Amino acid sequence: MPTKGEKPGKGTYKCKKCGKEITLDSADDALPNCPVCNHTEWDKLN
Repeated sequence: MPTKGEKPGKGTYKCKKCGKEITLDSADDALPNCPVCNHTEWDKLN
């Protein structure tokens, strides 16, 4: 399970708490806190 600050690679990630989806466009992008609920754990969708 990717968490805040990790650089898990390009793709779409879904917040484990509220379901907000974000997309990382670069392998150098780090996961943020969720912009909706401030949660730090994500599931990779693709």
